[in-house]
Amino acid sequence: MTYSFSPSTSKLVVSLSDGVATLAIDNPSKHNALDLEMWQAFPDIMAALDRDPQVRVIVLRGAGRESFASGADIGEFATLRADAEGGRLYEATNEAAFWAVAHCSKPVIAMIRGFCLGGGFGLALSCDLRVASESAVFGIPAARLGIGYPPGAMKLVTAAVGAPAAKDLFFTARRIDAQEAARLGVVRQVVAEEQLEPAVLALAETIAQNAPLTIKAAKAAIDEAAGVMHPDVDPVTLADRCFDSADAIEGRNAFLEKRNPVFAGR
Repeated sequence: MTYSFSPSTSKLVVSLSDGVATLAIDNPSKHNALDLEMWQAFPDIMAALDRDPQVRVIVLRGAGRESFASGADIGEFATLRADAEGGRLYEATNEAAFWAVAHCSKPVIAMIRGFCLGGGFGLALSCDLRVASESAVFGIPAARLGIGYPPGAMKLVTAAVGAPAAKDLFFTARRIDAQEAARLGVVRQVVAEEQLEPAVLALAETIAQNAPLTIKAAKAAIDEAAGVMHPDVDPVTLADRCFDSADAIEGRNAFLEKRNPVFAGR
């Protein structure tokens, strides 16, 4: 069903079903390229999903069956990124979108098919988990376009794939297929095209059934260990909150009663 929150752009579409929110990048005429309006909308969308208790997991995908996201809309480069000042402002907007995804307290899964390039690749690397179809193609063409990436975005790339792989991808600007992406740790799973949506949905549903407070605490602690800090979040406090929660009682009782737990996130 369509989600009650309405994004500020029609090119980002949000839906919700059984605790799984789907955010679709919907610009098929440009292989789901992202324009400035779309980048600007990400922080508000992610904040709305983050604070909604109905949402347990978020899936980020490209609309249609051809592309996840082909990157920033190059048609805007000659105007919005024509000089250093414009470039810095545009990159700041990109980076805000990346961090909005990365700092969401709920798990975000990237469902990737077709092109996943440039800023689209950056968005995917901002997610917690990435599942790709065999058709997926990855790359960061910045060195072929003469543009710079801000340090914050570089931190997310490096946290996801490590410094050697990040340097390889940036220095060469080459494209890699799904199998190499899996070897580099870019994606956790590669599946046949027809299995992509079922595989991502099964993963999302598995996560959605688990304790939300535990997942929130785990994400914050793992990200801190990887150098991706969450602002105003203390992983120790989040872990302590789990022990004092009704969900901890439910988990313990369900284990003793040999039944599946039903977690409320409190």
